Amino acid sequence: MTTLTIEQMAESLSALLAQRLRVCGPTLESRVNRANARLPRTVRKAARQLVAAHQIAQSPKLRAQLDPDALGHAYHICFAYLRNLNRAQRRRTVILDTAARIAFALLAVIVLWVSVLHGRGFV
Repeated sequence: MTTLTIEQMAESLSALLAQRLRVCGPTLESRVNRANARLPRTVRKAARQLVAAHQIAQSPKLRAQLDPDALGHAYHICFAYLRNLNRAQRRRTVILDTAARIAFALLAVIVLWVSVLHGRGFV
């Protein structure tokens, strides 16, 4: 694996992070760090692996230690997730999740309120 291939992977991943998650930063490492909470664990791990490989690839002596198959797999994981990411669907999921949490909290408060009233003999 040459530095050019790793550079292409890093540029492609950086562009996808900027386009799909609207994460800005001068380097791939800064963009991955900023998108940390918005990425699933497997994608985050693969992105960090690519960041580390990009830094190692800058040294010609250490470049031989890189595993091309593992880097290709890590890139595929990141690319597949970011390519299929839909902002409208993500927004809808967040809104529905928040509504479900509020509904559950209200239900718990009502059940507690009714049980206190029943315990005091009002119901």
